[in-house]
Amino acid sequence: MSYSTIKTKIEDNIAIITISRPEAMNALNSVFFKELNTYLDSLSENNEAKVLIITSEGKAFIAGADIAEMKNMTKDEGYQFSKIGQDTFSRLEKLNIPVIAAINGYALGGGCELALACDFRISNNFGKFGLPEVSLGLVPGYGGTQRLSRLAGLGNTLFLQLTGQMIDAEEALRMGIIQKVSEASELMNETLKIAKKITQHGPNAIVALKKLVRTGYQMDINKAYDLESEEFSTLFESDGPEGMTAFLEKRKPNWK
Repeated sequence: MSYSTIKTKIEDNIAIITISRPEAMNALNSVFFKELNTYLDSLSENNEAKVLIITSEGKAFIAGADIAEMKNMTKDEGYQFSKIGQDTFSRLEKLNIPVIAAINGYALGGGCELALACDFRISNNFGKFGLPEVSLGLVPGYGGTQRLSRLAGLGNTLFLQLTGQMIDAEEALRMGIIQKVSEASELMNETLKIAKKITQHGPNAIVALKKLVRTGYQMDINKAYDLESEEFSTLFESDGPEGMTAFLEKRKPNWK
């Protein structure tokens, strides 16, 4: 299928979405959300992809939501624009395969919120991060007020969002917002290496891990322990036997 705001491909069990609105610094608009949802529908029906990478074209990852589109929205329209962003980014969290953000520059506002919805984030050394909505008389509307505090803590979240301050990749790494910084020229190579490493492991174990960490984080810890035991034992009927046999036979697993 042809899209106007994103480019997509799947190679070696790795799906890549490239946001492609460089003339608008990849600002997120209604068309983007519609197209991303359509692609996520197709990805959910396709067992080929084991990891999803989200990146973009140009000097910005995503500069934010499309202010030109938002400017004349009514209260009701603003509510719907917020909900479509929240719902779409929640789909990334709930996708059964890992989602990696490869951040090639500015990740501001809605762009930072999209990155926060991914499972982890890798930035080039030119990455800039911020949620500056307060400078527009607004607040983050795509889940950023909630996700950032869970990653970076309450103090860091209030500091960044109340001041609207932008931070560089090294500071974002220190705060725990991103997990790795690479040279600009090596961003996709580094991200692909990590994605390929993930695809080498038990596919059912990968799905179980994402479910356990994402779901358990919101649960009572004793219930989360029970869920862990359930998922652990289930893998004895899928990936586990092949993985353990391959280890004992000193060979690579032949995952089904």
